[in-house]
Amino acid sequence: MPRRTILTERQREALFGLPADEDSMLRHYVLSDEDMQHVKTRRRPGNRLGFALQLCALRYPGRLLQPGEFIPDPIIKFIGAQLGLSKSDLADYAERRQTRYQHSVSLQNLYGYRTYQASDLDFAQWLASAAEQAHSNEGLAREVVAQMRLRRIVVPAPSTVERLCADALVAADNRISRRIADRLDNTTVDRLTALLSETTVTGVTRFVWLRQHEPGSNSRVVNGLLDRLERIVDLELSPSLLQGVPSHRVARLRRQGERYYADGMRDLPTHRKLAILVVCGVEWHGAIGDAIVETHDRIVGRLYRASERVRDDQINDQRALIQQTLKTFSEVGASIIAAREAGEPVDTAIEQDCGWEVFNRLVEDATAVNAKVGADPLDFVNSGYARFRRYAPRFLNTLAIEGAQSAGPILKAINALQQLNRSNNRGLPNNLPIAFARPKWRKRLQRTDRRTWETAILFAIRDAFRAGDIWLKNSRRYAEPSKELIPVNAVATSSALAVPLDPLDWLTQRKQVLAQAFEATGEAARRDRLPNGLIQDGVLKLSKLEKQAPDNAHQLVMDLYRRVPQTPVTDILLSVDRDIGFTEAFTDLRTGAPCRDQIGLLTVLLSDGVNLGLRKMGAVSTTHSFWELLRISRWHVQDDGYRQALAMIVDAQSQLPMSRLWGAGESASADGQFFRASGPGEAMNVVNRRYGIDPGIKGYTHVSDQYAPFSTQAIPATAHEAPYILDGLLSNDAGRRVKEQYADTGGFTDHVFAMCSLLGYRFAPRIRDLPAKRLYAFNPSEVHKTLRPLVAAKINEDLIVRNWPDILRLSASAAANTVKPSQLLKRLSAYPRQNELAVALREIGRVERSLFMMQWMLDAELQQRVQMGLNKGESHHALKRAISFHRRGEIRDRSSEGQHYRIAGMNLIAAIIIYWNTKKLGEIVETLTNAGEAPNPDLLPHVSPLGWEHINLTGEYHWPDA
Repeated sequence: MPRRTILTERQREALFGLPADEDSMLRHYVLSDEDMQHVKTRRRPGNRLGFALQLCALRYPGRLLQPGEFIPDPIIKFIGAQLGLSKSDLADYAERRQTRYQHSVSLQNLYGYRTYQASDLDFAQWLASAAEQAHSNEGLAREVVAQMRLRRIVVPAPSTVERLCADALVAADNRISRRIADRLDNTTVDRLTALLSETTVTGVTRFVWLRQHEPGSNSRVVNGLLDRLERIVDLELSPSLLQGVPSHRVARLRRQGERYYADGMRDLPTHRKLAILVVCGVEWHGAIGDAIVETHDRIVGRLYRASERVRDDQINDQRALIQQTLKTFSEVGASIIAAREAGEPVDTAIEQDCGWEVFNRLVEDATAVNAKVGADPLDFVNSGYARFRRYAPRFLNTLAIEGAQSAGPILKAINALQQLNRSNNRGLPNNLPIAFARPKWRKRLQRTDRRTWETAILFAIRDAFRAGDIWLKNSRRYAEPSKELIPVNAVATSSALAVPLDPLDWLTQRKQVLAQAFEATGEAARRDRLPNGLIQDGVLKLSKLEKQAPDNAHQLVMDLYRRVPQTPVTDILLSVDRDIGFTEAFTDLRTGAPCRDQIGLLTVLLSDGVNLGLRKMGAVSTTHSFWELLRISRWHVQDDGYRQALAMIVDAQSQLPMSRLWGAGESASADGQFFRASGPGEAMNVVNRRYGIDPGIKGYTHVSDQYAPFSTQAIPATAHEAPYILDGLLSNDAGRRVKEQYADTGGFTDHVFAMCSLLGYRFAPRIRDLPAKRLYAFNPSEVHKTLRPLVAAKINEDLIVRNWPDILRLSASAAANTVKPSQLLKRLSAYPRQNELAVALREIGRVERSLFMMQWMLDAELQQRVQMGLNKGESHHALKRAISFHRRGEIRDRSSEGQHYRIAGMNLIAAIIIYWNTKKLGEIVETLTNAGEAPNPDLLPHVSPLGWEHINLTGEYHWPDA
């Protein structure tokens, strides 16, 4: 039976309630001259006011007032003021039911409104199309009400609208499923349904086996993934089977397939079952291919690091010989120098000191030691050849690798290797292709050696995939770059670009700004007026920034937090959900309806946030078992829900009075926090030496100046943080409101400077070794002479002009989220140096970095802002460590999705605590102010909402009775 109730009470009120805020009343409830004429035809004051209220409600939200409905006082006052009437005049309105009915009929006739009729075919067709495109139940309900207003249809009762939307959504689901299923032939249907009955040697069905495609770091994982890919290929599922199906519908069907087990799939209606199987087959084709390439990337990286260790161990093993050789050489050298000064023959000195035989052996030892000390890790990578051979032939034959024209050499080498593999000939033909190889490899390929040649190809494949020179046909992550970018003709219509379309206009403006900056900075340096720095003998020297917070700010913080009541985390979650309703974001994956079990959903979110896991949470929870929590987690907790819930909390926190003391939400910082991972983490090859020998992942979080963590991502511990900065800024409205973005040294590259500038963000990193960085100029000879020693080179204007169209296309695509900015930036950093687009973007970044560096030298306030912004971001780490305390903060999930949910859950709980603290601190400040004990307003901006000692995060998690 179709679902009928698709909205929560909060959503219903937001959609059908009368808006009483000033902005909405000014937009919807200002009466026109025509309205006033119609109102004045009513004789009694109460009828005039009632008629006007009916008119306004009919316009927005689009419905008739109901008998006995409560009308907020602000609305009565707002409309009454326009008529010269007051609330008391409304007392006798509609004492007769006929009066209200007559007014509604009159209004519909005067303004052309009509009641909703199920027989309205035009509206029904619109609704059917809208239901297919709808991203959520609430979104469709909003569209329906808005469309009814547009068509001047009187919005019926909420239950009627919900029933309309529910029926339309069910019909759309069935229609889309049947559309996909009807495109299948009998043979394909048999192949798909067999996935639900055939089992592997481990006892799982082929369907469940296929969805187990996490990347790893060894040849066994690659072969397992290749087995799955070959099975997917055998299904012969064309992406055209999904033609005309909205992408979010495809994603939802895929997620359902990843939640169902085979027996659950078998119980579904045939058309729905087939649609899910087709979507999963098409989507998993790309995902498995991506996992294979990612695993190959990790194997190559792991081999290279192992080769580095071999090289280092070799050097360490030779340490004694190196020391002895140097000592002997120094002694012989001293004898030679003494003989020369005494006028004696040099050969006599050598014969007397050690003898020629020992000296010859010493030179041989020095030559051998020098060769080992100067060894390159590539000299040892052939040790991994056997590992490559376990999967490389299948890898090359199974993956549909394509490439750009520039990838011709590597594609030619791949083809040659495939032919060699098929021939089973261990010998090597002459003239093997080596044009693909970079200089370090090419000199090693001069000798005909299959191990080295094949290993070089597999290394080159890794680099080419990273750079986007080669791609997979059905990939998500390694797709053809040109298809991910928006069309050239769409760039001109992009509102996200902050630069002119003509590169000459940009160059003219930047030349002027850069020249002014050089002059101002050079003159300030000449007069020794650089705040916190000076230029001495052509070298920039910067002093350490002073502490920003006043000494007595800490006392105020402690005093305010002592007044915050001790509260269990469960009570905080319930309180914030009552305020905001963030749990409404977690909808059922099948029906789209919000989760009805509020306590169960909050328990699952808390389980993710505190890193406890569902099984242990079920053991300590007083309300739900593990199986109940597992059901809620599988069908309600999705990445979209986490994003939407976080956005709701961040937006609500920004409206609290206390948060406005900290900022306007127009600046943000970004920083990564390391979390250890257990055994599976090591298998994923995520060990970063900076954090020790333990494997792990990083939670990369953007924090606004109001302390709100508005975006978080789980990224590999080995990943450079810089490419991910724009991901967070462009992922939601809070990020798009940011004007100035802070980062530390790990988040800075010239490419990031360029992209931020092109998209209108002011990038302001704290560069640890800033004095060592060089400036760039359009005309170095014209730079102020004080700064000339700091200038490294000239900006290449022609390169920028030639590549300007592609640069704009790249930036507009990132802004439109057709491709993640981090993917674009990682590809650019992986390009060979000769790639013009990467170098041109770097040139723009050099301009922007030079401007920033000189601004930093001149502006002490900028230095303080950056320092304060980064401190806010870094201070989040302590709160998140306190939240994610179970298993000592070690994340043990084996899947990347599970790890992402742990990071997202922790960030959501942090945002909830920050909202609650902000609210409570504001209430305390207001209470103190009303009692005549107002805190010093200059100290309040130094109070943060990141305290947690008053919150019980541990122990059993008790929820109040319903």
